[in-house]
Amino acid sequence: MISVIVAAYDLQGQLGVCLNSILNQSFRDVEVVAVLDQSAECPAGLVEDYARRDGRVSVVRLTGAAGIGRIRNAGAERAAGDYLLFLDSDHIIGGETLQAMVDRLQSADEPDVLLFGHTRLHRGRSWPGAAADLLGRQGREPFASMDQPELFGAPAYSWDRLIRRDLWTRQELAFPDGLHEEVTVVHRAMLAADRVAVLKWNCVQIRRRHTQHPAGSPDGTHFDVFDRYEESFDLLEARDALDVVAPFLFTRMIRHYLFLLNLEGCLSRSERPQFFQRASEHYRRFLPDGYEHPEGREGVKFQLVASGRYTALEAASLPQRARSFVSQGAAVRGR
Repeated sequence: MISVIVAAYDLQGQLGVCLNSILNQSFRDVEVVAVLDQSAECPAGLVEDYARRDGRVSVVRLTGAAGIGRIRNAGAERAAGDYLLFLDSDHIIGGETLQAMVDRLQSADEPDVLLFGHTRLHRGRSWPGAAADLLGRQGREPFASMDQPELFGAPAYSWDRLIRRDLWTRQELAFPDGLHEEVTVVHRAMLAADRVAVLKWNCVQIRRRHTQHPAGSPDGTHFDVFDRYEESFDLLEARDALDVVAPFLFTRMIRHYLFLLNLEGCLSRSERPQFFQRASEHYRRFLPDGYEHPEGREGVKFQLVASGRYTALEAASLPQRARSFVSQGAAVRGR
């Protein structure tokens, strides 16, 4: 019933734990499609050993060093299950998670998309996903995405939802090359879904600080994120959904840009002004009529992006980045 596509890029040596968390589930009607490229970080021997020991595991081998988009697309093409779940090697799922997913799929009469919660394990602490409050407010009945447009304000991850394979193939969904590959695919799937349901479980735990997949893309840069949001806004316009969805997607977009600007080591010093300028252009280009920016410190940063005041944004961000640097240093010293 469920095909789990696993990108077998194992930078931190966590792939075995990920595969065990899937295969040791109480629910057994699952297949694992493990996708390998020829990167040194892909442990072919480990994956092949799992495939020999458990017939539910199949292996897809790609030539060369592939980006995460190509990896996931190859897995989806091989998958035979009714629903697709995309995981990475540093994801784990609890022992009753798949059964809970199936129970919810059945109680919701097999929706096109099933949303669920996740947590992030970082420095020994488990943090709820950014969509936790949004999911918690949803009822039991399935809904059309246009009836809950605030969900477009949540981060667009491919691993916190099940997507019906029929929808995937019918809409010819595919991850693009480059970085931030999930954004438009997730938005396209949500817009195409006739029925969406929610499972109020934290089904997946991610064990890294950042959401960016470590495999990345050979030719990708963080500037790819601008193309992804342009594509998503084009989708809204094509489906006459701008008035309903745009305020929520706009907030998510600017939060995403600010996150990347604030993320230590994400952008070089020479790239930061150009990235900010692109973000400011998008603010003015996609600003919805009557939009009200968030309140407080975040709202100040939104206004700085709107006005193109890069120097002021850098000054406002310095205290937070300094705290992050000190915290990283303390962690290195074992404090």
